[in-house]
Amino acid sequence: MSDAPGETIIGRRGLMLVLSSPSGAGKSTLARNLLRDDPHMSLSVSVTTRDRRGSEIDGKDYHFISQKQFDRMVEDNELLEWASVHGHSYGTPREPVEAALREGRDMLFDIDWQGALQMFERARADIVSVFVLPPTMEELRARLVRRAEDRPEVIEQRLAGSLKELEHYSEYDYQLINNDLDECFDDLRSILRAERLSSARRMISMNLFVDRLLEQGRAITKADKS
Repeated sequence: MSDAPGETIIGRRGLMLVLSSPSGAGKSTLARNLLRDDPHMSLSVSVTTRDRRGSEIDGKDYHFISQKQFDRMVEDNELLEWASVHGHSYGTPREPVEAALREGRDMLFDIDWQGALQMFERARADIVSVFVLPPTMEELRARLVRRAEDRPEVIEQRLAGSLKELEHYSEYDYQLINNDLDECFDDLRSILRAERLSSARRMISMNLFVDRLLEQGRAITKADKS
């Protein structure tokens, strides 16, 4: 909190912004745009046991570790969430996230509903969760086709998986329909602004600020009487 005249900064504990959606609904694009435009938001870097791809940077894209290291982190409760996908393990280290929150920095998580539910169990009070919905299933299929990243059979698998994702939309704090990307992004930023102003997140620093106001007021009143 600054003591400069006319300048007041109320500190707060950071938050964890969890974004989930069916594949192709747009959460990864929203996440990239938020990281590009918001200097107070950082992406949580996961650990994984799979091999590093040529374009990936250790510590930026993932922390690449052995299965033995990963198993030890699970056993020692060092992961907020974890899962095994296609024979490889992925997880979110707990300590870097908690350190960021203590410093008032926000962390972004682009994860599926299974990871989100694990995080809800471990850190629900710090989480703001947003589920991104497609406008129609036809549009979702069209977006997957336009990406031209997957074979037709893989697209069908992703569509089938999206039905399971959609069953969990109501477990999130907010739901956004991504019919127009710019409008959806504006809504996401509005949610983030409102949550950052939440009195519950700022209460400790707000209490200190109000205590200082009361102290100043008593001093002024005492001076006026004398």
